[in-house]
Amino acid sequence: MLITGGTLADGRVRDVRVTEETIDAVAPDLDPAADERVIDAHGKHLLPGAIDVHVHFREPGGSHKETWRTGSRSAAAGGVTTVVDQPNTDPPTVDGAAFDAKARLAADASLVDYGINGGVVPEWDPDTLFDRPLFALGEIFLADSTGEMGIDLSLFEDALERAADAEVPVTVHAEDATLFDRDALDGDLGGSGREARSDRWSAFRTPEAEADAVRRAVDAGQRAAGRLHIAHTSTPEGVDATDGTDATCEVTPHHLFLSTDDCDRLGTFGRMNPPLRDPDRRDALFERLRDGRIDVVATDHAPHTVAEKRQPLTDAPSGVPGVETMLPLLLDAVRREKLTLERVREVTATAPAAIFDLPQKGAIEEGIDADLVLVDLTDGREIEAAALHSACGWTPFEDRSGVFPELTTVRGRVVYERDPATGAESFGEPLGEPVRSSADP
Repeated sequence: MLITGGTLADGRVRDVRVTEETIDAVAPDLDPAADERVIDAHGKHLLPGAIDVHVHFREPGGSHKETWRTGSRSAAAGGVTTVVDQPNTDPPTVDGAAFDAKARLAADASLVDYGINGGVVPEWDPDTLFDRPLFALGEIFLADSTGEMGIDLSLFEDALERAADAEVPVTVHAEDATLFDRDALDGDLGGSGREARSDRWSAFRTPEAEADAVRRAVDAGQRAAGRLHIAHTSTPEGVDATDGTDATCEVTPHHLFLSTDDCDRLGTFGRMNPPLRDPDRRDALFERLRDGRIDVVATDHAPHTVAEKRQPLTDAPSGVPGVETMLPLLLDAVRREKLTLERVREVTATAPAAIFDLPQKGAIEEGIDADLVLVDLTDGREIEAAALHSACGWTPFEDRSGVFPELTTVRGRVVYERDPATGAESFGEPLGEPVRSSADP
C-alpha cells in the first residue's frame, strides 16, 4: 500500500509506503509499484493509530454489553488500533486460567491489537498470572467501594512490589471510599434513567476522595520503585498530585468534554466512576491537556445496555462507552483550534507507546507497525449512537461533533474504511495480536 500526500501531525507532507506489516518508507514523492494499492491522502491528515490503554470489552461474562468482536469494530471505526482490556470481567482476570480464557476470546475475534491486564484481589494468584504475557496490573481499585475488585493499601503495596520485580506497570483506580459523602445520596434522587439526578453521584464521590487516593498511590509507588499509572483522573488536583513524580496519569474524554452541567440531560447514563465534575474542574483538566501535564487520554470504555442504565441512580451500573468517539472528539477540538494535532498524537499514540513499552507502536516511522489512521479535519460530523458500532447502542456524546476516520489499518491491513462520498463502511476480518509476547516480562 502507498498512501500519497498525507499531512503528518507535525505539518510535513509525506508519502507512506507499507510493506507487509510495517512502514517501509516515509518520504516525499515516492513512486508507486505496480502491485501497490495507492491511496490519495492530499488535503488529509495521516496519524499513528491510537492506543487506548483502558477499555472494558466485557468478555467473558458480559457479552450482552460488548464482545471482543463488537468492541474492536468500534475501536477500528474510531481510529484505535491497540486496546488494553481491564480485569474486572466475570471471572476476573486474576490468575493464569482466567487470563488464558480471555486471551482466546481476543485472539478469535479482535480486529485490533490488544493487551490484557491482570487484576489484584485478596485471592489473586500472582505466580500463574505473571507466567502469562501480562500487559500490566490494573485496573486496581484502591480503597474503592466497587466490590470484588477493591483492595486495601497493604495488598496494593504488595502488588506494586511484585509488579516492580516483574517489570510490569501498575494501573490504579484511585478513589478513597472513606471520603465519599454518603449524605449526598439521601432524599429525592429523581426517577430512573434520564430522569434521575446524576449530579448527586458527583456529589457522593467527592473530588477529595480522588486527590487523596492519588497522593497515597503515588507515595506507595515511589516506595516500591515501580511504574505507576493513574487511571481516569477526573480532577485537576488528581493530575497535579502526579507532578514531579515518576507516576503518569490518564484522563478520559467524558471528563474532558462533559461536566455536571450534562447531568440533567444524561441522568443515570452519566453515572460513572469517578463521576463527572463541575465545569470549572472540567475546564482546568482541559487546560492541563493543552499544556502537557496530562500524559494520556484513554476512554475507560465501559458499556452497559440501555435497559441496565435505565434504573434508579443507586442501582444503575457505572460506566459509559467511548472507544469509538475518543479520537473523533479530540480531532474536532483540533478543528476548532482548541488543541494542536501534535498534542493529540502525543496523548493518544506517542505517550501510551512509551509508557507501556510498545516500541513498534505510536509513530509514523520506518520499521514501525503500520497502524495508521487517515482523517479529513474539515469533515466534522454529528455523533449519533445509531451510527456507532458498540453493542451497547448509546453514547453520552449524542449530537456533539467529531472528526471520524476514513481509513484505519492495523499492521498494514485495512480494518476499517469509509467512503468519504457515500459514507459506505467496510471492516476487515479479525487479525489482532497480543502486544506482549510470551518472551516479554
